Amino acid sequence: MNDNYKVTVVIDQDRCTGCGLCIRVCPSDTISLKDGKAHVTGDRSLSCGHCMAVCPESAITVNAIDQDSISFNTFTLEKRWLPYCEPQIGELSMLLASRRSCRNFKSREVELSTIKDLVKLGRLAPSGSNCQRWTFTSLPSREQVVKFALLIGKFYKALNQRAANSFLRYGLKLLGKGELDNYYRNYYDKIERAIHEMEENNRDLLFHGAPACIIIGSEPGASCPAEDALLATQNILLSAHAMGIGTCLIGFAVKALQRDRTIQQQLGIPDEECIYSVIALGYPNEKYHRITGRKKAVERYWF
Repeated sequence: MNDNYKVTVVIDQDRCTGCGLCIRVCPSDTISLKDGKAHVTGDRSLSCGHCMAVCPESAITVNAIDQDSISFNTFTLEKRWLPYCEPQIGELSMLLASRRSCRNFKSREVELSTIKDLVKLGRLAPSGSNCQRWTFTSLPSREQVVKFALLIGKFYKALNQRAANSFLRYGLKLLGKGELDNYYRNYYDKIERAIHEMEENNRDLLFHGAPACIIIGSEPGASCPAEDALLATQNILLSAHAMGIGTCLIGFAVKALQRDRTIQQQLGIPDEECIYSVIALGYPNEKYHRITGRKKAVERYWF
């Protein structure tokens, strides 16, 4: 049995009243009623904690759940479950609309306790089949971010040298491999400028001077690793805003990590992990006065 589905549910028979609520919410048929009490009868569990959360008598424990994952350093989380509709949609939508990509950071370092809390908040995101195979690699100082940026810059400098070769670009395009030519037309100039600014003026156009970053990936075995990582990413982006931290997704860093595995090796990330997002973060040196909205999207309703 895959460890992801190992059964770690324990039911206190003295507390159990046999109400059956745990059975209704269990997605894996792990629990059933026997002699008027809930018993663990299945050989598979998602360790989602639904049974533990729904039990009115606190009779159920899921040992696979890390209780420290909802214990934070910088604030206190009330352990009460928020019922549907209790969170105010107006305040939530204001948070969603107010979060913006930050590209101007103060030099102040982000406290390690804050970064650890952001990772925990990321881990509260949903994941496919509750696999939770995501990984979080944090670079908590500006010095580490600069080292990372130099590795990324080295990758793109080599890529730009290849892209500048018109014979190579067109030759690959004739073979049906137009990716390098597309890169040249859309990104070459921007990357060339960024490399120049980094090498000649010590100006960081990649991480925008951010003093920290979080790299989110996945171990093998997840049913939908990219989606899981990006859901955790959104948790972190929104939580960071509420904690006074600015964030910016660095897509160029993700592409470099995915194409050159030696970069993640130098960061101590195992080869078998795949990276899906890189978040620059720090205390923002910018302030906005209003929310704006988004461009029109394609919306469909199928009846």
